[in-house]
Amino acid sequence: MTTRIDPQDMAGRPCSLSAALQVVGDRWALPAIREVMLGNHRFRQIARNTGAPTDRLAARLKALVESGVLERRPLPDDTRHSGYYLTEAGRDLAGITRELIGWGDRWAVTRPPVRLLHQDHELVTRAVCGTCGEQVHAEDVHREEMIPGWDRSGPVQAP
Repeated sequence: MTTRIDPQDMAGRPCSLSAALQVVGDRWALPAIREVMLGNHRFRQIARNTGAPTDRLAARLKALVESGVLERRPLPDDTRHSGYYLTEAGRDLAGITRELIGWGDRWAVTRPPVRLLHQDHELVTRAVCGTCGEQVHAEDVHREEMIPGWDRSGPVQAP
C-alpha cells in the first residue's frame, strides 16, 4: 500500500508535486526505480548501475518499499535472496521517467545517451486528455484550488 500525505499537513502550499517529491525526489530514487524498470532487481545491480553509495542506496530502497513504490520479494532464480520489484505505484512512474529523459536529452546532456523506441521508430509522446481525447496544451490547463485558504498567489489573508 502506498503511503499518502494529507495535503493540509504539508509545509507551504498544499501540492501533490511536493508530496510526490517527498517520495521520489531524493537524488538516488528515480535512478534506482529506472534500474528496476529495466529488470535489474538485485541490490548489487542497482548499486552498480546507479553509482549510488551503497549506504544511501540501501536507505533509499528501504524508503521506496515503505512508501509502496517498490516491494521486496524472493528472486525467481535464487529464492534465498530478495529483489526489488515495482508495485502499481512504481509502474505508474514510467511516463514520468520517459518525460524526464526527454527533458534531460534536451536540456541536461550534450547528447542523448539512449533513444527510446516505440515498435520500429523513435518514441514521440504527447499529452492527451483522458476525458475528451484532445491534445493538451499548457495554455488550456487551469488550476482549481481544493484546499480552503489558498489561491494562486498563496495563502489567502483573512480580512
